[in-house]
Amino acid sequence: MSAPARPVDQQQHSGLGGHGGLGGLVAKRWHYRRSLASRVLLLTTLAVGLAVAFMAAAAFVTVRTQMQSTLDSSLLERAGKVSDGRVYSELAGATALPPWAQGASDVRIVFVTTDRRATLTDDLGPLPLGGPELAVANRQSDSSVRTIVDSSGQRLRVAAVPGGPGEAVVVASSLDPQEQVLGKLAIVLGLIGAAGVVAAGLSGWGVARNGLRPVRRLTWSVERIARTEDLRPLPVEGHDEIARLARSFNEMLAALAASRDRQRRLVADAGHELRTPLTSLRTNVDLLAQADAAGGLPPQAREELLDDLRAQTEELTTLVGALVELARDEPLPPVVETVDLAEVVDRAVVRARRRAPDVRFEVSLEPWLVRGESDGLEKAALNLLDNAAKWSPTGGVVRVTLHEGTLRVDDEGPGIAPDDLPHVFERFWRSEESRSMPGSGLGLAIVRQVVDRHSGTATASASPIGGARLEMSLPGRPV
Repeated sequence: MSAPARPVDQQQHSGLGGHGGLGGLVAKRWHYRRSLASRVLLLTTLAVGLAVAFMAAAAFVTVRTQMQSTLDSSLLERAGKVSDGRVYSELAGATALPPWAQGASDVRIVFVTTDRRATLTDDLGPLPLGGPELAVANRQSDSSVRTIVDSSGQRLRVAAVPGGPGEAVVVASSLDPQEQVLGKLAIVLGLIGAAGVVAAGLSGWGVARNGLRPVRRLTWSVERIARTEDLRPLPVEGHDEIARLARSFNEMLAALAASRDRQRRLVADAGHELRTPLTSLRTNVDLLAQADAAGGLPPQAREELLDDLRAQTEELTTLVGALVELARDEPLPPVVETVDLAEVVDRAVVRARRRAPDVRFEVSLEPWLVRGESDGLEKAALNLLDNAAKWSPTGGVVRVTLHEGTLRVDDEGPGIAPDDLPHVFERFWRSEESRSMPGSGLGLAIVRQVVDRHSGTATASASPIGGARLEMSLPGRPV
C-alpha cells in the first residue's frame, strides 16, 4: 500500500552528559589532610580509574562505530539490491511484499518520489523521511544514511539509494539489536573497570604499606631521637631516596653532636677562664675592704692592687667580647670599604707591642688593598700576634711579614703538635698544653671567622725558626 510522503523532520541531537572533575576536586581537597600512605593509595586508585575509564570509553566508541559502519554498509547493499532490475519492478507499486521478500522482516522498504510521496511495502506505519531521501530521489545525492525516530519512539537507521526515475529506494533497520549489544558491552566494561579499580586500590595499599615501611622506620627513629636526645647515627640500607634521606639525617645528627660537644667545651672553658679572674677580683676587693677597715694600704701596694684589678677586668672584658663575637648569628653589613692591609696590620702590631713588651716584633709589610672590614681585619691580625706573643719566651722574636696578601706570623715557641694542626682554628678548641695558660681558646676561631667572611684562607704549620707559623691570605691587589 502507499501513503503520502511526510515533510522532512528536523533531526534531533542528543549528547551524553557526565560528571567531570568530581574525583579530582575531592582528591585536591583531601590531599594535604591525609597521611602519605592514604595519598599514595588514593592517587594510585584515581590514576588507574582514569586509565580504565579512558580505555573503556575508547573500546565502547570503537565497537559502536564499527557496528554502525557495518550496519550502514549492509543497508546500502540491500537497498542497492532492491533498486536493481527485476527486484525493483516487483516491489515498485506492490501492495504487499512478494513471497521471496517475506524473510526480510528485519528491514523496512519504502519508495520515495520527488513529489514527496512515500510508498511503504508494509503496514507498520509511515516513517519520518525527508530532505536526504528527497535529495537522492532528485539525483542530487548518490546515497544517504542517517538515524531517525518513528512515531512509536523506535530508533531506526535508514539508507537511501536511487531507484526508478524520480524515486529513491529507502531501507530502514531498527537499532534495538545494536543498542542491546552496546548496553551489554557497557555493563561488561563497567564491571571490568570496577574490578580494575579495586585491584588498583589493593595494589596501591600494598605499595603504600610495604614501600613506605622504611619511611615509618625513619620516622620512629627521628621521634626517638627527639624524645631521648640520643644522637647516634641511624641505620642506612640500600641506595634509594630513603637511604639518601637517612644519610642526610646522619650528617645532621653528626653536626648536632659536634655542636653540642663544642657547646659543652665552651661551657667548660668559659667556666674555667671566668672563674680565675672572678676569684682574683673578689680576693683583691676583699683585701681593699679589709685594708680600708684597718687604716688603708701603703700607696705603692694600693697602686699595685689596683693595677691587678684593671688587668683582671680587661681579661674578663676580652673573654666576654670573644664569646659575643663568636656567638653572633645576625647577618653582617655588606663589606664595601677598600682597606690597605699593611696599615691594618701596622696598627695591630702597635697594640700587640703594648700588650707584650717583653717580646720583640720584626715587621716587614708590603701594601695590599682588600675589600673588607677594617675593624674585623685588625682584630684578626691582633689575635694572630697575641697568640704568637703568648707562646714566645721572654725576649723572643715574633716575625710578621705581609707579602702579596698573605700575613705570616712566626714565633719561637714550642710549636703545634701535628695532630693539633687541623683543629687550631676550630671554635672552642684548646690543646692540652694550653689549658694551663691564660686565654679562652677563642682568638684563632675569630681569625677563621673574619677570614672566611672576606673569602680568604687561614692555615697553621711549623715555623722555620722553631715555633708555629700562622697565616691568613686575603684576595686583593697591590697598591
